[in-house]
Amino acid sequence: MGKNVLITGATSGIGLACARKFAENGDKLILTGRNEHRLAEIRNELTEKGTEVLTLAFDVRDREKAKKYISELPAEWHKIDVLVNNAGLALGLEPEYEGNLDDWETMVDTNIKGLLTMIRLIVPGMVERNSGHIINVGSVAGDAAYAGGNVYCATKAAVKALTDGLRIDVADTAIRVTNLKPGLVETNFSNIRFKGDRERAAKLYTGIKPLTGDDIADVAVYAANAPAHVQIAEVLILATHQASGSVIVRK
Repeated sequence: MGKNVLITGATSGIGLACARKFAENGDKLILTGRNEHRLAEIRNELTEKGTEVLTLAFDVRDREKAKKYISELPAEWHKIDVLVNNAGLALGLEPEYEGNLDDWETMVDTNIKGLLTMIRLIVPGMVERNSGHIINVGSVAGDAAYAGGNVYCATKAAVKALTDGLRIDVADTAIRVTNLKPGLVETNFSNIRFKGDRERAAKLYTGIKPLTGDDIADVAVYAANAPAHVQIAEVLILATHQASGSVIVRK
């Protein structure tokens, strides 16, 4: 029997790839994102293939709206088996002393506080049922800073610490906690980072075959379907010619 899987930031990139892969796995999906129209398109795509899908249009930065939507879930969706905390973004690549304060606030509110909001709303039910799985999408950027990454790297370092802390907090339960740490993934991520400058975004992938959202989604589905006694705690996923957040060989 399939699981109930809630995925944040499901309208593009890794989140959308996870939605499609978990659907192929026979799971039921709760998909969240800011773009209601895009969520409806994805719901139609997946329901046509036989997947049950519930969409919730909200920004994870909006704590009250997130609380309202989760508290009002229909009875058949109350039991969330897998939470994929995917919503996140990077903005800018300036030196820290020249950074945009509004961009910093957006990254912190989304990547850290939004993730915490979803954990606080969903995990108590998992603890009560003594079952569940939290998959946080971190980044290689959380392992070490790279030039211009400063605040984004800090938010992903926080995701690692929060994931490790949660794993410790639920170690006396059957709940599993996973941190996925992608490297260079070709999605809309860089276009958002550079605020629509597609040419600048495309240069990041020049001379290397980057990962795709599907590559990350494959690992998420694998982790969620490992035997109950197996906890995939952390996975670093890099393109073949990427050695770390700052070492990329382009050919």
